[in-house]
Amino acid sequence: MSAPEPEPIDPLPPHRGLSLAWLPPLLRGVLATTMLVLNTGFWCGLLFLLAIPRLLLTSPAARRRMDPVINALATRWIAGNSAWMRLTQPTRWDVSVPRGLDTRHWYVVTCNHQSWVDIFVLQHVLNRRIPMLKFFLKQELLYVPVMGMAWWALDFPFMRRHSEEVLRRDPGKRKEDLEAARRACAKFAHAPTSVMNFIEGTRYTAAKHAALQGRWQHLLPPKAGGMAMAMAVLGERFDSLVDVSIVYPEGAPSFWTFLCGRVPRIVVRVQRREIPADCRRSDGVMDSPFRKRVHRWLLALWDEKDEQIAALQRTPG
Repeated sequence: MSAPEPEPIDPLPPHRGLSLAWLPPLLRGVLATTMLVLNTGFWCGLLFLLAIPRLLLTSPAARRRMDPVINALATRWIAGNSAWMRLTQPTRWDVSVPRGLDTRHWYVVTCNHQSWVDIFVLQHVLNRRIPMLKFFLKQELLYVPVMGMAWWALDFPFMRRHSEEVLRRDPGKRKEDLEAARRACAKFAHAPTSVMNFIEGTRYTAAKHAALQGRWQHLLPPKAGGMAMAMAVLGERFDSLVDVSIVYPEGAPSFWTFLCGRVPRIVVRVQRREIPADCRRSDGVMDSPFRKRVHRWLLALWDEKDEQIAALQRTPG
């Protein structure tokens, strides 16, 4: 399957009529924060109301009826975030996506990771183009006020990942981690889902890049565990890989910098890639040879992505 031709889009067309992009950055940040909190509070309240009966009604039929409604609320939540971004931010967006993406298929999604801003960029560029993104989250994030409950209501998979030191002392813990990942991925088999995985495992910084000594200039080494597990459980369902590269030409921003509208330009390239046949399974078994095949695939993907990011950074705005 050849990669579909990229389609340039502007995910944040100018707000018709009212625009607050002329306000001072500090005031823009305060207003954006206020609208983010109000938008989150409103949609989370509705999510919680539906999540409680879904917890009590455990039959597959009940889930099939309620999950589309819950996901539709989340889609409107993301659209609300895009609205305040459009209203308050003067950021110039340079975005292209492939033709042919839709909400009726399963996708596995990956992206380079530099900032919390990446999540907002991903959500509003891909919202309503593919099924809602479901992120793998650390178990500790379940206890974040409001958001932890919202992620739980949306069936985001929470993973208890043990450190390498713990795994060396007790190798049996690795099986616990894998079983938790298998159960999380199995939830997504019932309805079209986009499984999002930041395969670097952490945000890129110059210090981490120097410490890990990878062969890439703009990326950290990819970790195959999460991707291999998703492929082992859902590989036969995935239509393709949606590969996203995000570039902030003036440097990765903090979240507050983003809220203040101090990000002059964001570049996003979305590519739809074929998943190699030997990286697809559906039996939930992730043995060592399979994991190595997935890792080789990711290494080749990362080589190409690193070159793409370097070229995008050299391109004048």
